[in-house]
Amino acid sequence: MRFSTRYLLLAGSLGAVACQTNTAPNSVGPLEAPASLSSISLDSAIHLDWADNAYQSDPSHFSIYRVYSASYDLDRVSCGSDWVVEGTTVAHEFLAAQLPNGVPRCFAISAISTDGLESDWSPRWQDTPRPDARNVLVWAFGVNTPQSGFRFWLDGNANGYGDAGELGLVQDGNRSDIDFSVYVDPADSSVWLAPKFTGDSLQLYQSTPVADLTSIDFAPATGYGRDTIQAVPGYGYVFQRNEAAAYHYAALRVTAVSRQYVIFDWSVQTDPGNPELVVPRRPPSTGQMVVSR
Repeated sequence: MRFSTRYLLLAGSLGAVACQTNTAPNSVGPLEAPASLSSISLDSAIHLDWADNAYQSDPSHFSIYRVYSASYDLDRVSCGSDWVVEGTTVAHEFLAAQLPNGVPRCFAISAISTDGLESDWSPRWQDTPRPDARNVLVWAFGVNTPQSGFRFWLDGNANGYGDAGELGLVQDGNRSDIDFSVYVDPADSSVWLAPKFTGDSLQLYQSTPVADLTSIDFAPATGYGRDTIQAVPGYGYVFQRNEAAAYHYAALRVTAVSRQYVIFDWSVQTDPGNPELVVPRRPPSTGQMVVSR
């Protein structure tokens, strides 16, 4: 049966040639729009990941994905009209790089067929890049006091951006403008994080260890306090700084603790009032879906 079927197809093809039929192949139409979109906040970048249904539903007609971005207004909860193409890819993920930290962006994805037809766009998604760093060592107060304090961000030129020399500052533990200092309890040599600036408060991110700094996604809206919290390897902590009538959020994950210092990874959001920090690959994800209007 397979032979006769192939023969019939061939005969039909030859017959079409003999009759000089010039009808072009019918287009299958646009591919499906990507069903979902999510992201991971990074330092000066956003990692995008979306549903691969456009390829999976019609692999033979799939060509590429096209990635768009635009400005985003957090206050109005809406994407701008200044859409640009970030790039194209055959994979269902993309790194939007060289983005300014603290500036929200809106993203959307479309699928392009081999016929050059573009699908509808995916759901819109917004996210905000933010600075981070790994393995910062801060000494305990009294052991090396000039390096026993830490400030996530000092906007020295008041331009709202995390410029060089303004982020992740290890400073004197006596300063009143640092976010926290490191304290060793002489009774048992345990190490503690103590908020210092009057507008600073913190809380344990969750009651179990986190796999990575990227496991801390959104800063909680409530639950912060001024009490010291013990620094324990593997655990995550979230900070809220209230200064000049605006909140800024930051996070850290402790990687090591000795009787003299603590080592941690940290991230900070420079966009005022924006709780987005970072999270692992979906689900869940950083950013938020934007409702089309």
